[in-house]
This record gives sequence, structure tokens and C-alpha cells, in this order.
Amino acid sequence: MSTDPATGPLHGLRVVELAAIGPAPFACMVLADLGADVLRVERADGRRPFADWHRVLDRGRRVTALDLKDPAGVAELLRLAEGADVLVEGFRPGVAERLGIGPDVCLERNPRLVYARMTGWGQEGPLAHTPGHDINYLALTGALHAIGEGGGPPVPPVNLLGDFGGGGMFLVAGVLAALYERQGSGRGQVVDAAIVDGTGALLGMLVGMAAAGRWRHERGANLLDGGAPFYTCYACEDGRYVAVGALEDRFYAALLAGLELDARRLPDRGDPANWPALRRSFADRFLGRDRDAWARHFAHTEACVTPVLTVDEAAGHPHHRARGSGPATSAPRFSRTPVALHRPPSCC
Repeated sequence: MSTDPATGPLHGLRVVELAAIGPAPFACMVLADLGADVLRVERADGRRPFADWHRVLDRGRRVTALDLKDPAGVAELLRLAEGADVLVEGFRPGVAERLGIGPDVCLERNPRLVYARMTGWGQEGPLAHTPGHDINYLALTGALHAIGEGGGPPVPPVNLLGDFGGGGMFLVAGVLAALYERQGSGRGQVVDAAIVDGTGALLGMLVGMAAAGRWRHERGANLLDGGAPFYTCYACEDGRYVAVGALEDRFYAALLAGLELDARRLPDRGDPANWPALRRSFADRFLGRDRDAWARHFAHTEACVTPVLTVDEAAGHPHHRARGSGPATSAPRFSRTPVALHRPPSCC
């Protein structure tokens, strides 16, 4: 972790972040990673609305504390907004307005400000004021229904899909788009980022497949949800797993070669009715070796077979080590304005 001043393509961008949980701090972490100067405003009483392990998202920030229920704290926050390019808040709808730091007040003080709001349900609508978490937002978008094994319940994909994918990354995209537009207009605006909106956008291809008759609503019955025997995970001799992604014909041929299976003796993989039989054939073969033996066996082939690693194991994988990639590094990378991470999170 570098201690050098921030670099990166957003160097010079000034962001004020009102402390929150989940997608908003993740988005501000990304902005800080890319070189923005992010000032995190926490509660003056020292109370935090999250556990200490959540502070891993705090890297790259300067920190101050304000009492936003005190007129002096509100005045200081508005002063900070006057000098900022972006303000990010993750309150429930209406809270910022009640505190006297809503977008109308801030934009009046600083017409160039991009006022970014992060919620689960959005700023309006019947559920806008209803509490929820990642699992609830995914449930109402249709995304959660699509995830899980056939015949079993839906499985929450930790909080990667809703909080960070549909929420935080769409907030980042909205902020960058508003900043780009400001170059021409000279004016800021409000960015209303909602997890349900972003997740809905991520479902675009699935909806298109369904409309084309290429996606069934049963879990574990489709090409990309683990239903296809050539795009799923298999248990190995040691109880660990490998992931198989042999979608294209030449990759599938490499998979069969690696498993020492004769394509002429197998049913047509293009007919889903044959998938259970194919799955049994593949499953039996993968049970014959442990995970790492299969990883070595398929290394440098076109079979698209990889070991399913734990987070700790992934950190030591040669590819990640060669690139220096992982949760503690920034993405993407830039040729002319490289990122140098600074200010590690207070938790680690």
C-alpha cells in the first residue's frame, strides 16, 4: 500500500462522503482508488452504523467527524460541499433534507456539485421508505429467483450482485457520467442510484434470453445457471470443486479429451434432455482425482477448467501474484495515469 500522494485518472477530484454502509462506501472506495481526494464525514459521537470488519472499504479516505444534528455541524458540511466536486450520501429518502443538507441546499451553494444518492429502492416509489438489504432488493428484481440449484431454494450471491454490482458500481458510473456532462454545461446535478435499478440493468441479457425462449424460470435448468453440464461445478475426490466453462465447441472437445471421454459415445449436448446423462458422466470422472490434480491436468488447455478457490487460496495463486491483483488492489489499470493506493483502512 503506497503512502505517496494520490495519483490516478481522478487525481484532483474532491469528494465528500457521508458515512454509510454497503454500496456507498464501496463506491467511494473505488473513487478514492482511482485518485479522488475523498473526505469521509463520520458521526461526532464516534458511533458507527457498521461492524469493524466493514471498515475494509474505508481505504484511501481522509476522515473528519461532524454532528449533523447541530447547526454548526450542518454549516461545516455545507462549507465542505461548496468546495467539493461530488457529495455522496446513503441515507433513506428525505433524511438529508430533514438535516438541512439535501440536494437543493447544496446545489444552491455549489451549482457545479454532483450530488450522488445511494439507496436500495430509490428516492421515490411505494417501497422508497421501506428498510431492506441486498437479499430483498434482489428478490424483487427477479435476480434472486434465478440463482441456486435446481429443486432448491434461491441462494443469495453474498452481496456482490446487489450492494456492489447493482449499487456501488452504478453509483460510480452515474457520478462519472455527471462529471463528464458538467464539462459542457458547467452545472452539477443529482444522481439517484438504486440497487433495484442497477440490478435490473444487469439482468438485461437474461431477460433477452427469456424473451427468445432460451431461458427457463426453473433454477439450474439453463445454460448459465449451472444447468448445463459443461458450465457448472463438480465435486472432486477430496470434496473440493472445479469449475467447468466449456461453452464453445473446441473448448468442449478439450474437456472431453481431458476427461478421456469419446464424443461419439456421448449424447448430443445441444439437447437439454441429454444434460442429466452428460452430467453423470462428467461427475463420475471428476470424482477420480482431487481438485489440485485436476487443476494441473487441465492447466494450459482450452477446456476452461479451473479450481474453485477460497479467498485465501486465491491470494496465493500464481496468476494473481504475477499481476498483483486481488481485493486489496484497484481496478481497472491505466497506462498513463497509474493508480497508487494510499491510506489503508483503519481496520487492517
